[in-house]
Amino acid sequence: MFPTRPVPGLYTVTAVIAVGYAAFRVFRAVPEIKALKLGRDGERVVGQYLEQLRNKGYQVLHDVMGEGFNIDHVLIGPAGIFTVETKTYSKPARGDARIEFNGDTLRVGAFEPDRNPIIQAKAQASRLRALLLESSGRNFAVRPVILFPGWYVEQGKGTTRDIWVLNEKALPKFLEHEERVLEDDDVNLANFHLSRFVRSRPVS
Repeated sequence: MFPTRPVPGLYTVTAVIAVGYAAFRVFRAVPEIKALKLGRDGERVVGQYLEQLRNKGYQVLHDVMGEGFNIDHVLIGPAGIFTVETKTYSKPARGDARIEFNGDTLRVGAFEPDRNPIIQAKAQASRLRALLLESSGRNFAVRPVILFPGWYVEQGKGTTRDIWVLNEKALPKFLEHEERVLEDDDVNLANFHLSRFVRSRPVS
């Protein structure tokens, strides 16, 4: 048998195709990687901010898992029990970083999210209430909160009745203006039952 002669051109074409395909895959993954990093950073900022509320009598739970759902954060304290959903979006290069909320839908800058965060947050609060009822036998009220780190939130009239849509720095003031609805024993009871469903450690 005669030895096979190398074909440099074929190897070069194959290498170019392989490198090009790899570069294409990396290019397509860049937006997803940026979104994941943005979400992670937003979660960390909000988690650390919520931890400060412990000084005001609140228990703070992170990453509460139920059957088929998970909740970013849960606050339990004098003003009640709150599910806290974090939404992170890149701010626009021009114009205001503004959230407009009318009670049913919201607009993030110039667009509306594909998945309505209002529906999601209310569903989470309902599921947490059911989880607490099943675990503790107590029918605690649970209120949903959505936080947009770094964004200005413009509220319509009457929009804070059923759900709070806020910048994270506005949350403490909202809590301060609420009447006390839970005594320390109730706070400890709810915290004891929900702490069993926490997947991760508190944010440090």
